[in-house]
Amino acid sequence: MTTAGKTCKPALLGGPKSITEDPGDLFTWPIVTAEDEQAVLEVLRAGKMSGNDVTKQFEAEAADYFGVRHALGYCNGTAALLGAMWACGVARGTEIIGPSLTYWATVMPAWSLGATIVLADCEPDTLCIDPGDIEHRITDRTRAVVVTHNYGHPCDMDAIMAVAHKHDVKVIEDVSHAQGGLYKGRMVGTLADCGAMSLMTGKSLVAGEGGLLVTDDRRLWERAIAFGFYERTGAGRYTDGKSEITEPDLVPLRGLPLGGAKHRMNQACAAMGRVQLRHYPARIAEIQKAMNFFWDCLEGTPGLRAHRPPAKSGSTMGGWYCPIGLYRPEELGGLPVARFCEAVSAEGVRTSPGANMPLHLHAVFQEADVYGDGRPTAIAHSDRDVRQGPGSLPVAESVPERVFSIPWFKHYRPEAIRAYAEAFRKVAGSADRLLEAPE
Repeated sequence: MTTAGKTCKPALLGGPKSITEDPGDLFTWPIVTAEDEQAVLEVLRAGKMSGNDVTKQFEAEAADYFGVRHALGYCNGTAALLGAMWACGVARGTEIIGPSLTYWATVMPAWSLGATIVLADCEPDTLCIDPGDIEHRITDRTRAVVVTHNYGHPCDMDAIMAVAHKHDVKVIEDVSHAQGGLYKGRMVGTLADCGAMSLMTGKSLVAGEGGLLVTDDRRLWERAIAFGFYERTGAGRYTDGKSEITEPDLVPLRGLPLGGAKHRMNQACAAMGRVQLRHYPARIAEIQKAMNFFWDCLEGTPGLRAHRPPAKSGSTMGGWYCPIGLYRPEELGGLPVARFCEAVSAEGVRTSPGANMPLHLHAVFQEADVYGDGRPTAIAHSDRDVRQGPGSLPVAESVPERVFSIPWFKHYRPEAIRAYAEAFRKVAGSADRLLEAPE
């Protein structure tokens, strides 16, 4: 499998590749079996793709897994985040605070509600929103703080919730990267007012395509239903007469979706989600064992740091979605992360430099008039200019030069995993040669 122990000459400079064998199913995801196929076929053959009975079973099982009272299945994670925002009172003229370093769907649905997005910096090691950069951004317009457990790493939820409670604002956890992860022994997604997440095919918890909202707050759950699940509100021509709405201010409005949206999950996805959820604890336990072993193999390697919570902290990475490593070029003579990744790729390992572009630097967050307001959407409904230019969020801006992707192992196979780790170690140990060689 590997020649890393026999030579230090990187493959990029003419040495032998570290990885030469086919990995087989080491990285295959999702794991789809006959059980998934049968569950989906039952829905298709019964013509129940647009119903609710299978989805409600999935919701009950998801609520049990997360340890919450309520769960709501969505067509996708972006819709789940939109529903969570509206449920939490995000509306025209209000503001949310979110991380600049995240996937766009964490915060951008707020614009369709007429709200303003205020972006905050991240922590350099967790890559999650910096709790110390939240409070000074809160105004009387702030309704919610949306946080991402970025690349699977749990946020500092104690600090975040303390600030939110002090100022009486809601907190929404974007759990799309971290389903099943723990923060000090507690499931992420259950630590705030509600959690919302994607269940698309690339995530660690898969429903084919879909999303999920989880909460202990009955009112938030009902508001999310009222916003985009008209057929579950009980009144009107297009419902079955049964209602999940009991809040007095919502009862007279039953029958039509208040957001003019249809957020229903396709039941073929709900059926797959049920099967995937049954096997999820065992599968992520193996992923965690494999990924931690990979980083244990690289412990002490100059320039490379694990992106994971400290051992024995009670916090875990869940399914390790889209795993990355932290890069310290100053320990490798200033070798750029792009050159490092080029050399690792030459060893036969798929890797790439960088992370999501900080949102505050993107033109959409600077100049786009998405809804025809006659001014940039970023400030269309604000009494101040919240746009931030280069240098305003320095940690988030530095991250693309200080992270790299790593293999996402789905099985614990120590010999194979060690070979991949040795490829990274080999390149790190050849930093001087790579610096000297022409590109």
